[in-house]
This record gives sequence, C-alpha cells and structure tokens, in this order.
Amino acid sequence: MRTDKLLSAILLLSMAPIGLIALAQSKDPAQAAQSSQSQASKPSPSGASSPLTWHAWSDEVFAEAKRDHKFVLLDLEAVWCHWCHVMDVETYQDPAVKSLLEAKYLLVKVDQDSRPDLSNRYEDYGWPATVVFNGDGGEIVKRQGYITPKEMRAMLQAIIDDPTPGPSVTNAPAAKITAAKSSQFSPEVLAQLNKNYDAQYDTAAAGWGFGHKYLDGDSVEYAMYLAARGDKQAEQRARDTLKQELKLIDPVWGGAYQYSVGGNWDEPHFEKLIGVQAQTIRIYSMAYEQWHDPSYLQAAESVHTYVKNFLMSPEGAFYVSQDADVVEGEHSAEYFKLDDAARRKQGIPRVDKHVYARENGWMITALCELYKASGDPATLAEAKRAADWVVANRSLPHGGFRHDEHDIAGPYLGDTLAMGQGFFALYKVTKDDAYLQQAEDALGFINFYMTADNTPGYLTSKTPTDHSYTPHPERDENVQIVRLATEVYEVSGNSTDEQIADHAMRYLAVKEVALRPMAGGVLQAQAEFSSRAKPASSVAQDHSKT
Repeated sequence: MRTDKLLSAILLLSMAPIGLIALAQSKDPAQAAQSSQSQASKPSPSGASSPLTWHAWSDEVFAEAKRDHKFVLLDLEAVWCHWCHVMDVETYQDPAVKSLLEAKYLLVKVDQDSRPDLSNRYEDYGWPATVVFNGDGGEIVKRQGYITPKEMRAMLQAIIDDPTPGPSVTNAPAAKITAAKSSQFSPEVLAQLNKNYDAQYDTAAAGWGFGHKYLDGDSVEYAMYLAARGDKQAEQRARDTLKQELKLIDPVWGGAYQYSVGGNWDEPHFEKLIGVQAQTIRIYSMAYEQWHDPSYLQAAESVHTYVKNFLMSPEGAFYVSQDADVVEGEHSAEYFKLDDAARRKQGIPRVDKHVYARENGWMITALCELYKASGDPATLAEAKRAADWVVANRSLPHGGFRHDEHDIAGPYLGDTLAMGQGFFALYKVTKDDAYLQQAEDALGFINFYMTADNTPGYLTSKTPTDHSYTPHPERDENVQIVRLATEVYEVSGNSTDEQIADHAMRYLAVKEVALRPMAGGVLQAQAEFSSRAKPASSVAQDHSKT
C-alpha cells in the first residue's frame, strides 16, 4: 500500500508552506451530490462580493479559451489543506488578482484526490498546485504551494505580456523513458538505490526525509524487512522512527497528523487523511508483530479508535479526511492543544464524506494487519464490512472498481489495485478462497492499464487528462503492483500473476525511474520479486555489501 507518494516529493521542495497529499473533495453532506471533480461557481468566502466562476476540468474549457484568446488556470487543491484555504480567502479575493483573472483567464478548480490522473500528473507540485495553460493545452507555468496576492498578480500579468512557457515548464526533465529489457536491476542501479536509501535517513532526528518529518511507510517497512534478516542498523532506524512518529498521534482523539514541519517532529500540520491513518495502523501493527512492544499496538489502536469515531460511515465504509482548520484559513494549533470538550465547544473540523474505493482498500489492508496483531474479531468484521460495501457500490465488470459513485474520468488503476490488496489481506487472515479469487480478478483487470504499445509499466488511467497529454505510468503504483502480483503468485502459482509483476518490474528497473526518491518502496518490491529465485537471507547481505 502506498499512501505517501507525494510526501516523498517534499524532500525536494523549498517553497512556502504547501499541502502534500490530498485524499478528499467534499464540502459538507449537503454538497455531496456536487461533482467530485470540481467546484464550479464556487462562492466567495463570507462577506466577499462578485465570486469568481470556477469551471469543471474538460476539453470544452480549453476550446473556449482558444476561441476567446484566454488562458486556463488550474487550481489543483486539497479540501483539507490550510494553505489552499488561505489562497481562497486572500489570493483569489484580491481585487487586482480578480480583475486579471476575469479579463484573461478561465478558472478550473479540482480536488486532486477526486482525480487521481491529475494528482499523479502533478504530484511533484504539492497542494495547492497552480498550473496555467494556453488554449491548446500547453503548459505555461507550474507553481508549487501557496502564492501570495502580490506574486499572483505578477505571474498573471507576466503570462499576459509573454505567453511562452516559463522555466517551470522548459526546465522539466524529459518524460520519455526507454524501458528496461530485464526486470532485474543492474548491479550499479541496485548499489545506488541502497546508497540513496541510507542517505535518505535523518540520523540526527530519525525518519526518512529531512525538511518535513512523517511516517514514510515504505522506508520503515523495508527497514523492518532488513531487520528481520539480521540487519541491526535497520532495526534501530525503524524503531527510532516509530518512537518519533508517536508525536504525530493526537493525544486527545487519536489519529495521525499528516506530517511535521521544521525538520523536527514537534510542529505538526493537523489534517488527518484516511491514507495516513491506514498506513500508521498497518506499520505499527507490523512492528508489534515483529518486536512485541506494547506501545506499537497501543498506537495502532489509538489511530483505529479515531477512524471509527470520525471517519467511518454508518454503513461501515470509510470517509476520506478531516480538515486541518476549524475555520478555513485560520491556523488551529491552539485548538488541537485543547481537551475533547473544549474542542467540541468550538466546533469539529470538517470531514470529507466522499467514499472512494482506493481509500477503503487501504483501510481494509490496515485492519487485517491490526487483526493479526490484536486478534480482535471486531476489527476483522470491520474489514469485511468495508469490503462488502465497496463490492456492492463501486464494482465494475471483470474485477475492477470505480473511484466514486460516478466517475467523471477513469476508471483509475489505484482503486482496483488497492482493493486487490485489501482482498488478498483478507485472504491471508481468513484463508477464504473467495477473497483470493477477488484479488486475482483485480489483478486481471489491471492488465487493462497496459500501455497501447505494450511497453513496461501500468498507467494510472487509460483516458488522457486532456487532448494534449499522453498518460504514463506512475512509479509508486507500479511498486505496489509488483508487490501484490508477486505475493498472489506465490499462493496461486498463476503464471499471469507472475507476468503482471514482471511487466511492472521492467518499468521500475529503468535507472531514471528506480532512482527517484524515495528508495524504500522500490527496494522492497525488488527484494520480494527477486526472492522467488533467491534465498531471502541473502537480501540483507546484499544491502550490507553496498
């Protein structure tokens, strides 16, 4: 399960505060029927006049922009994100900004997690991401994070004066990658991966990553994998990280905050995303199973309690996130210092009540791991109930899954992949062959996401985001495909499962793909894939040699 792919990107960023993973797009229950892709004609904040008009993302918007000689500005936001709220309140309500936008721009607002294809396309830009296009769909500017009114005015005028692509576009790395002929990593790439993995660990503060501190699940899981094979340094690093991550668990309600800023674990951002909750439950449950430290099980149970109290629907499916702010655009550090009663007196941060198949797949997997650690049958029952709900409400023919009740684009790879992982997790704890078959069916549907020319790697979506963009594989999704298909193959012996793992692995083996940060997930996929023909004990030896 990969829920932190955008958090790895923040290691590369030095911009103003940004939000980084969005797992939501909803206002309140009364608005749930609105498009999960955009907030067309979104009203201005209270007290503001002449609201800007926000359109849905579509080719029609680009056609209108081309016809009327305008630009398209995409505000790719997260509905829980503090700095997205600040931009709405300050930047987009600045009179000079509004005047420029109304004169020469068509505006599109999209919650990034309602559109995994757009989210993966701009995953390096955090939330909010601001992208300006010409009428042909060509990118002119791409900006990371919060933009002040002054900066926005200057940017909008500069584009009007000179609409040629700026450095943020022209300096982007080449997207075309020649796929590897082999699914095995070259010795040079594997050695560099191991060096990168070591270098990405913050020895002083603990944890993988530096500027922002968070639970990078893939890195910790790989350290646990190495520790189980005798690597004492990896064990110490994993346990030090788990100790520090406890600071990001809400002591009042439970639940894990997304990350901490300032290069330490003491300055959390307070949004609570279901993917972060699932990852925290899963990793701490695994750590308890491996080392039997009761603090690990306590942490997993604390997060689980929060999820049940705040993010579980009456039907047993799981919602997406809880906002960082009680009042949009206002910091809530003082609020989260309060006890339960004092918090509730001020109000409860908004919960996004969309129900996505992908996020439920993540939680099903996490609950199965918690059940293994705790033995509590109620936890397993929760996992089964969520799986039943998704099957009843999000299924597609031939083993696939929709993202939401009605998808504007898609279907997306991530939903079927996460549900496949959830089914296989249920199979492992129940030995019910029906769950194994559902995992096999999901893997079969994943072949739908092969590229048109059959080059290695699986696409986030077969449908382009727009006419000017060609879909391409996303690394972390392919990491998870390798892991799921390899694990299922070891049980089923089905050669198709092995072929799926190999097809994704040949994409990951490309040097330019493999060496992107972070290294832990790729190393874990490589270790599991290669262990089919290699003794597991030799994996730690290979790591120690590099």
